[in-house]
Amino acid sequence: MAGVLTPFCSCLRGLTTSSGPRRAAIAALSSRRVAYYHIAARRTFAWSAARKHQLQICSGGGFKNEASPGEVEPPSFGFAFDIDGVLLHVAKPIPGAPAVLNFLNEHNIPFILLTNGGGKHENERVEDLKQKLGVQHLSTDNFIQSHTPFRELVDGPDGLRDKTVLVTGSDPAKSREIFQQYGFRNVVTPWDIYAAYPAVFPFETVLSSSGPTALPTQPLPKPIYTGTNAASPNVDLTGHLKIDAMFVTNDPREWALDIQLLCDLLLSHRGYLGTHSPKNGDASLPNGGWQQDGQPRLYFSNADLVWSTGFHLPRFGQGAFQAALRGVWSRITGGHELECTVMGKPHGATYRFAERVLARHRRDTLRALGHYHDETEKGIGPLKTVYMVGDNPESDIAGANTYASESGTEWVSVLVKTGVYAPERGGKLEGRFEPRVIVDDVSAALRWALAREGYKYARPDLGGK
Repeated sequence: MAGVLTPFCSCLRGLTTSSGPRRAAIAALSSRRVAYYHIAARRTFAWSAARKHQLQICSGGGFKNEASPGEVEPPSFGFAFDIDGVLLHVAKPIPGAPAVLNFLNEHNIPFILLTNGGGKHENERVEDLKQKLGVQHLSTDNFIQSHTPFRELVDGPDGLRDKTVLVTGSDPAKSREIFQQYGFRNVVTPWDIYAAYPAVFPFETVLSSSGPTALPTQPLPKPIYTGTNAASPNVDLTGHLKIDAMFVTNDPREWALDIQLLCDLLLSHRGYLGTHSPKNGDASLPNGGWQQDGQPRLYFSNADLVWSTGFHLPRFGQGAFQAALRGVWSRITGGHELECTVMGKPHGATYRFAERVLARHRRDTLRALGHYHDETEKGIGPLKTVYMVGDNPESDIAGANTYASESGTEWVSVLVKTGVYAPERGGKLEGRFEPRVIVDDVSAALRWALAREGYKYARPDLGGK
């Protein structure tokens, strides 16, 4: 079942603390930040207008104000929205979705977009969402996709900035570009390896029947080791290709090639491709000797077994690729577990990261409006509730239900019927898969949450069901 961690799968390093990175506090203003302050200024005007006048904008504007002047206070709640199946369906807005986001922006109610999707850099994906949704106030400040947390692995005590990493996904060349933008300097793809050594995979690839030279590749930084007795102290491996970490950024296309190379590295001596660890299968070692010889760490960006596409039934996602790799690994090792790190919803490390991003986005927005919140200043209270609006019980709902916030924030799961979940296909939702409420669409989700909060300052007229 997607979203279920094996006992050996761990949380992402650096994402288990409640404090966020501090480097940005002293960084020079980027063009993105300048754009953010322009947005904040516009939102300040909207906030002031809402305090001074009783707005009477109904179906045309998307909301109707019911507050008297001076009553508006900073909200203590926020939202996290999945994208595919909640805001978009096959690249088209789900009815009411743009109005929901505009309503929240105009009322300074904080929200983030939290998706298990990936395969594009955050800047590119946000611009794409602006065009598809027709909503121009979105920014990377409140956008998280499945591989966004991997940026935190660039620096730190075990940082990978100057190490060599293997990345794959739907487009390995695009995955390389993303990781280079994150700050990883030495990025290798399976296509690079296949182009340099076609014998590693003696079959045609799915994406190219013209041979390895037709693929978008780069030369390997070092050659693959092709000798024997690699673990011998007399063998110098420093001149050969060593992989320090492996990443799956989104849904791979070349399953067979990727599984072959990932297994090669999981069986290797200290991550040197072309070697075989003498510790493999040693019953005297933990995990039967498997992955006990300095092999590279393996990271998956999400565990979604299926996702909503243009087809009328859900299609396999990255979780299906993981299941295939685990099956091959189990056959190789005689049933031993695959040690790995799985990110994305429903895993707690992703929700911790998301909560920090949402809290920071809320704080920055309200400070721009003249409100402050820290240990020494009087001002707004903490973020009390986050409404997780999603379409997948196994990721969105299970994650919100099982996440235990270190700051005491309550995560409330809201399931919509516009994506993966359909009552006629799904069985009874129980345990961690049972949402707090099931609604028709994202508009109904917002109305339900505002009613639950007793939010009296505006009554949304958002369309939808």
